Amino acid sequence: MADVHRHHDLDEFWALTRDFYTADPVLHTVPITAVGLRIRNPIPDDEPPLLVTVIDKGRVVAAALRTPPFPLEVTGLAPEWAPTVAEALAEDEELELPGVSGRREAVEAFVLAWTERTRWNAEERQALRLFQLGELEPPRNVPGTARLATEDDVDLLTRWHYEFVDESVPHEPDRDRSRRYVERALEVGAGQVLWFDGDEPVSLAAASVPLEGMSRVAPVYTPPERRGCGYGSAVTAAVSTWALEAGAEHVVLFTDLANPISNSIYQRIGYRPVTDAAEFAFTEPAPGRG
Repeated sequence: MADVHRHHDLDEFWALTRDFYTADPVLHTVPITAVGLRIRNPIPDDEPPLLVTVIDKGRVVAAALRTPPFPLEVTGLAPEWAPTVAEALAEDEELELPGVSGRREAVEAFVLAWTERTRWNAEERQALRLFQLGELEPPRNVPGTARLATEDDVDLLTRWHYEFVDESVPHEPDRDRSRRYVERALEVGAGQVLWFDGDEPVSLAAASVPLEGMSRVAPVYTPPERRGCGYGSAVTAAVSTWALEAGAEHVVLFTDLANPISNSIYQRIGYRPVTDAAEFAFTEPAPGRG
């Protein structure tokens, strides 16, 4: 019989799950980067993560994790394990679970199990697609050049990261959180590339430090008044080159399926679809309806 375990030590969790996750570093890009960043650059006031494994016959057969403020990431849960994990987590009455994200089939299985067990409501917040870089084909005839961002660019990076979250992510933007993200990325050596047209910065793309041979591009942002000139494609190609030169064997990114423009431009520079993903939010039922 399989057992569900909650872990309170990140190093212990990673020792158990590393082989499980790194067997497919493309599919498991989110847990690899989330765990890797916390292990390499811990911040004392970070909220403790939620770490879960399913052990069957002495081996890890499923895993999930949540690093606040983000949802529970369940790509590592095959659909048949979702009810087992949902049941175990629902027994903790103090557990706050604002949502779930990951590979669509895993997310939908967990949503079904969680709502049946808790009677909470679930609403899809975002439909995503995971892409992997094949052969990079940088766009031609885009005016400008790329430059790796430095600490002198923190204010600009923070503003654009905040605007990206406000426009593209189903979470409330927070200027302090955006600044911490930027400063932490610079501290660990992540790639943050700015595209300049003349002397003016016009677009941004970032990529995580390669971990387990994988780097994920995010965010990519061009201010609205600068769109339509190819800057987003150019800066994405530039940061993808940075990731490859930094040692990544696999470069990946997520797109919002509600944005057909982004889905098309990434494919034009060499990204190919891998799988669909989704994010759902959980809300408590209204009084008297639970």
